[in-house]
Amino acid sequence: MVGSWDEDGSRGLQDAAAFKADEIDTSRPHPARMYDYYLGGRDNYEVDREAAQRVIAAHPQVRLSARANRAFLHRAVRDVVGSGIRQLIDIGTGIPTSPNTHEVARETAPGVRVVYVDNDPIVATHAGARLTTTEDTGFVLADVRDPEAILRHPTVRELIDFDRPVALLLVAVLHFVRDDEDPAGIVATLARALPEGSMLVMSHATGEPYEAYTQGRTDEQARDGVLDVYKNATATLNLRTKAEVEPLFGPFELLEPGVVRVPLWRPDGPPPGPAELNDTIFYGGVGRKRGPGTGD
Repeated sequence: MVGSWDEDGSRGLQDAAAFKADEIDTSRPHPARMYDYYLGGRDNYEVDREAAQRVIAAHPQVRLSARANRAFLHRAVRDVVGSGIRQLIDIGTGIPTSPNTHEVARETAPGVRVVYVDNDPIVATHAGARLTTTEDTGFVLADVRDPEAILRHPTVRELIDFDRPVALLLVAVLHFVRDDEDPAGIVATLARALPEGSMLVMSHATGEPYEAYTQGRTDEQARDGVLDVYKNATATLNLRTKAEVEPLFGPFELLEPGVVRVPLWRPDGPPPGPAELNDTIFYGGVGRKRGPGTGD
C-alpha cells in the first residue's frame, strides 16, 4: 500500500518504483541535478553538468550562492524546530546532500517528522537510500505546482498531523514556477491546510543587485546568460525582486530580519561584505502563520 512502512522503515517510495529508467528524461538538464553539481555532488548526468558549467561560466559565483542557500536552510530548520515545531514538509528537496533536513532537525529535537517532496524520479531513487531509512521520514514524488496532490498524498497524511503546527519548506523552488502558474496561489493552498503557528521557510533567486552594493557594476549579462541555460531545462528560472518575493509569504507574517540575502538571515558568524552579498543571488525569509491573539 502506498505510504505504508517498508521493511527498511521507509515510506512513500512506491511512487518512485513505478518509474522505469527509460521513463526518466535525461535529454534535458534538471534543476535538482544541476544544483547537486553546484554543491559538488555526483548524482547528475552529462547533460546536467554541461548546463551547470554554462551557468558557472556566466555567473562564476553560483556555487557560492548554492552553499549560502544550503546554510540558510540549516539555520532556518534549527530555528523552527527550536521554536517547538516537530513536523516538516520539505518541497523541492533536490538530490540528498548531508546533512539533510531530518538530520539537522533531529540535532535539535529527536523524533521530528519529515516528508520530502520532489518531482524528479532520480531524487526519489536517492531518497530511498539516504532520506527515508529512518523512522518518521517519508518521500513523495510530486510537483509543487499541484499542492493539492501533495496535501492528500497518503504518506503526507500518515506522517503529518494537520492539527499541530507544521514547518513548510519551499527552499529554492518557487523560482522554477512561472507567474502564470501562480506561485502565490500555491503558497495559499498549502497554507490553508496548516494551523496557526505553522511556519514557512522560503528562499528565492533574484536578479537584482544587493541594495548596499554601490560599485556601479552591472550583472545583466550574467543574469541573461543564466536564464538562457534554464530555458532548455525541465523548468525555467524565474528571477524575482525582493518586492515580488515578500508577497509570496501570503498569510505567513515575516519574522525578523524579514526577507534578506540568505547570509544575512540570523547568521551564526560574521556576515559577508556587500560584494559577496551581491554575488549571493538568493533572498530568504521565515514567516509564521498567525491566528487571533497570537503573539511572538
